[in-house]
Amino acid sequence: MATEAKIVKSKKKSKYSSRIVRRCWRCGRARGYMRDFNLCRICFRELANNGQIPGITKSSW
Repeated sequence: MATEAKIVKSKKKSKYSSRIVRRCWRCGRARGYMRDFNLCRICFRELANNGQIPGITKSSW
């Protein structure tokens, strides 16, 4: 869980475009981030397993 200060800092407009820190909208995690869903890998897995992300199914073969 990211601290409030880190979340606020990442929301500010950065001086350079390469400094943008993308964070999970749910928990604030910066690592393991998926741009397509705006989620980290952990939150993505939780929501996908609960069926809360439309179009995502768990694969089995």
